[in-house]
Amino acid sequence: MEFLVPGSLDEALDMKAAHPDAVPIMGGTDVMVELNFDRRRPPALIDLTRVDDLAEWSRDDGQVRLGAGVTYSRVITDLATPLPGLALASRTVGSPQIRNRGTVGGNLGAASPAGDSHPALLAAEAEVELASSTGRRRVPVAEFYAGVKRHVGRPDELITAVLVRPATGPQQFSKIGPRNAMVIAVTAFGLALHPDRATVATGIGSAAPTPRRAREAEAFLAGELDAAGLWESRGPLPESLAREFGHRVVAAASPIDDVRGTAAYRLHSLAVMARRTLGWAWEQYRTERAGRTGV
Repeated sequence: MEFLVPGSLDEALDMKAAHPDAVPIMGGTDVMVELNFDRRRPPALIDLTRVDDLAEWSRDDGQVRLGAGVTYSRVITDLATPLPGLALASRTVGSPQIRNRGTVGGNLGAASPAGDSHPALLAAEAEVELASSTGRRRVPVAEFYAGVKRHVGRPDELITAVLVRPATGPQQFSKIGPRNAMVIAVTAFGLALHPDRATVATGIGSAAPTPRRAREAEAFLAGELDAAGLWESRGPLPESLAREFGHRVVAAASPIDDVRGTAAYRLHSLAVMARRTLGWAWEQYRTERAGRTGV
């Protein structure tokens, strides 16, 4: 196995063009597991740890530009305010050691249906930046996943960044597993309220071949909130509305039975998480108004 060590992003992209079968590695929390268990034996690895541009985040035209090499720990410490959903999801990833090494870009590259960052990125309506030696392009994260552990990146491309607009409303994340920490999700759910445009966005994890949004449930909830004047009044959320939202989220999932859980359990837990995250987010939305107006 060849080990390639670029010193800059341009050099890394040239190497990927010359070695399209090479696997990029930075934190190594996914790739090294596959190598150690002999599940994967690529002809080459491209070590990106010396590409400083990938390990930084910045503001870019109203968005947060999160370099693919930014760790979960940095998301938690630096970006909890503009990217609250992603920060919540990052707190559930592995142990502190894993969070110090693992990266959001690596999670996207693995494209596992159970990846913790995916529901939050879907709910935040993020974009993935893909780059090659011939140029760059942006792909909405909802269009990024192509199948189980597959994405739309070309063999000559690297994931270089994730672009996310800062939150304009509450965001929540919930994950079900056999214990509270250091666990792969049985299923996970992300929710974001976007009151600036009176919309709702969701992300479903580990309950379909790819991470996905529950678009019909989103449209239903946003429409009901609008029809009842709740976006403006911020009144109490009807329990019946939360239950129906949960049912419609479940309708968007297509889970399987596996060693972590049954399809039936995944559907049940997804309904519960959808109701709970909506309740938490709506209460936060109401509380924020109370804090500003003194109501």
